[in-house]
Amino acid sequence: MRIAVVGCGYLGATHSAALAVLGHQVVGYDVDEARIEALRRRQAPMYEPGLQKLLAELPTESLSFTTAPRDLDGCDVFFLCAGTPEQGDAGATNLDYLLAAFEAVLPSLRPGSLVVGKSTVPLGTAGGLHERLTERCPGALLAWNPEFLREGHAVEDSLHPDRLVYGVVDGDPAALAVLHEVYAGIEAEGCPVVVTDLPSAEVAKLAANCFLALKLSYINAVAELCENGGAEVADVAEVIGRDPRIGPAFLGSGIGFGGGCLPKDLRALAHRADELAATGLSGLLRAAEAVNDSSRARLVDLVVREVEPGARIAVLGAAFKPDSDDVRSSPALAVAAELDRRGYEVVVTDPIALANAAQYCPGPVYEPDLGTALSGSSAVLLLTEWPQYAELDPHYAAGLVASQRMYDGRKALPTERWRSAGWRMHSTGSPREVGETSYV
Repeated sequence: MRIAVVGCGYLGATHSAALAVLGHQVVGYDVDEARIEALRRRQAPMYEPGLQKLLAELPTESLSFTTAPRDLDGCDVFFLCAGTPEQGDAGATNLDYLLAAFEAVLPSLRPGSLVVGKSTVPLGTAGGLHERLTERCPGALLAWNPEFLREGHAVEDSLHPDRLVYGVVDGDPAALAVLHEVYAGIEAEGCPVVVTDLPSAEVAKLAANCFLALKLSYINAVAELCENGGAEVADVAEVIGRDPRIGPAFLGSGIGFGGGCLPKDLRALAHRADELAATGLSGLLRAAEAVNDSSRARLVDLVVREVEPGARIAVLGAAFKPDSDDVRSSPALAVAAELDRRGYEVVVTDPIALANAAQYCPGPVYEPDLGTALSGSSAVLLLTEWPQYAELDPHYAAGLVASQRMYDGRKALPTERWRSAGWRMHSTGSPREVGETSYV
């Protein structure tokens, strides 16, 4: 099939490459000329393991990129992969980019064409687009096919997803037939397919992300209890994670979640829930956000109580998670920025995210070399669990710092090994050392 992908950012670039691998002829469209030119050179627009290699292997006849809407003529399917960022600070969603993508494909549509939304949107968005499509291009079809990509695993999740969701109007057999053809290679591997309506497909994506956020906030709330009461949250998480009704995923305690999805989606679903008078849901989601914010604030307050004012502090990690250069809503940068605001000399290091971090969060010093970042520091904060930080030799680090204080905000370090090397250790959710400042 000839397929258009409109919007070639993180989602669109990955989805374009995956569709080409599945055997389709794909044209990616975006108004960002620099991004399209980079993709034509087979340069990924962001760091995502495996994507650069995938782009490089795909020939132009299978995957091309354009800034000209007329190049979408002749396509059978049009995927809308535009960003839907937060609008203001109340949780409302900015749909301008999605609406612009929709307008861009209209001239290329014909009866039987299928427009497929992949963007994360509030409940009711797809229904509104369906009404517009019916008015302006009778005979064209609309479906919603939300993505469930994990940053750092997006290529694998695109080619081997754990489920496919097809939201269509009244069980539309024509739209379903096209979707089955698009994903025939994936369905043949036994991937489960859930067929539903447009509103349910919209809610499913937001609800899935928000459930993960709730799970993370829950274990972080338990971590605070463990720290204050002398229990070990890692052991608690192992016990409850072995319950098959709960499972072990997303039970890692730390300084909270970040990135471009979970925080935004949490607020978006809470905002829409308020609009629809689902106050129980909105209250639950806002409580989860408050716990997430407090996880960072508690670590900052502990550091301020224990480390002399103006001291040099090394922050290991800027990205919101390892294997990503995404710094949006990064917990690591939130902590670094607050310590910088309080007058500390904050030096942040990260394997790949420093350029993005410097733009997103000016203030701290950004240092690419780990040894230089550690040198002379009165405290070290591990805030993104990159393998090179988790495997750091405590004796090597001890020879560089001014004071052996380590705050492990991701429970990534072997605590006893570091303590035996002379380090004063704080590990989130673990009993405090004798003499360590109390939160209570």
